[in-house]
Amino acid sequence: MRYADIKPNDSVNGEGVCVSLFVQGCNNFCEGCFNKETWDFNGGKPFGGRELQYIKRSLTANNIKRNFSVLGGEPLHPKNIKEVKTIINEIKTFDNSIMVYVWTGYLFEDLLNKYGKGIFNNIDVLIDGKFEITKKDLTLRLRGSSNQRIINVPKSISEDKVILFKV
Repeated sequence: MRYADIKPNDSVNGEGVCVSLFVQGCNNFCEGCFNKETWDFNGGKPFGGRELQYIKRSLTANNIKRNFSVLGGEPLHPKNIKEVKTIINEIKTFDNSIMVYVWTGYLFEDLLNKYGKGIFNNIDVLIDGKFEITKKDLTLRLRGSSNQRIINVPKSISEDKVILFKV
């Protein structure tokens, strides 16, 4: 997997201060995407152990506890999903109380049908759905367009239906 950037102090993508990983590669090509530079699967830099250690150190740097966000590009694209899941599992092993946020252009239900519930182990919040320029709304919490949903993943898995966070 390749990545575009790691932001150790991101106050936009997630609740509170987060460490944000921007993965490389996306084939959704949403009109008006704020991150077009992440579309190329060959762009960015290779992700490895050094980057994972940097993320872990950043999660508690200066005695400030941070959450973890994974954006893109498309983190749950077949070319990225295995390594993204491994990274998230490593973060939760490091500190299970860290909230993990993942943004995807895919729909939760489609991902469940394709990969099963296991793909969502250790994801707390999923923002799903493609960005739609005609539904763009900069006042929305954690999303860019009104079609996107903020899903409580553990509750949705346990209740076997989509449970949205109240916004």
